[in-house]
Amino acid sequence: MIKLTVLYNLPADADHEAFLKWRTTEHQRENMEMPGLIKSDFYIVTDAWNIEKAPYRYMTEAYFVDRESFEKSFYDAEYQEKLKGWLKKIAEPMFLISEEVLTEVKQN
Repeated sequence: MIKLTVLYNLPADADHEAFLKWRTTEHQRENMEMPGLIKSDFYIVTDAWNIEKAPYRYMTEAYFVDRESFEKSFYDAEYQEKLKGWLKKIAEPMFLISEEVLTEVKQN
């Protein structure tokens, strides 16, 4: 499995509530339409453990079945064009692409 993690903030003049509405409705639907995507999560970062303040306020995680599916969806020219527009709504984005090595679910 491939996971795309995006850490980001909002521009100083952004409306947090308007952003949340867009991110949890319209943009979430757009994310879920990506071929090969199996799960997409959105988080508000509330704390940091070993530093005074978390450097990012928001986090998105998107899970793809494999690298081929991820690359086909994410690097698609049409998707990249949409991404350029979405990036105008956020600030200081960091995109991390990771490959799953181990997953374990605790059994009760």
